[in-house]
Amino acid sequence: MKIKPLSNHILIEPMRQEEKTKTGILLPETAEKEKPEQGKVIAVGPGRKTDSGKIIPLEVKKGDIILFTKYGPTEIKINGKEYLIAKEEDILAILE
Repeated sequence: MKIKPLSNHILIEPMRQEEKTKTGILLPETAEKEKPEQGKVIAVGPGRKTDSGKIIPLEVKKGDIILFTKYGPTEIKINGKEYLIAKEEDILAILE
């Protein structure tokens, strides 16, 4: 199934944090973890539409690694895989 985001929405594949603490302790799968704040852009919508009808393209593109707000994106599941959908306003930075 293909997903094509609408308007200024972005489909993100979240990047999970390491399963190991800084001191070297391995965390089990059952440990409660923070929500991810980084991800890879899988697809983007055409852009935001102005009041005059002009479309302003998004600054992010497919393949970008981004930093986003922790609780802004909506979690979805497609074919058993977890993704996030966010608005462009939820994206804080592109990581280079």
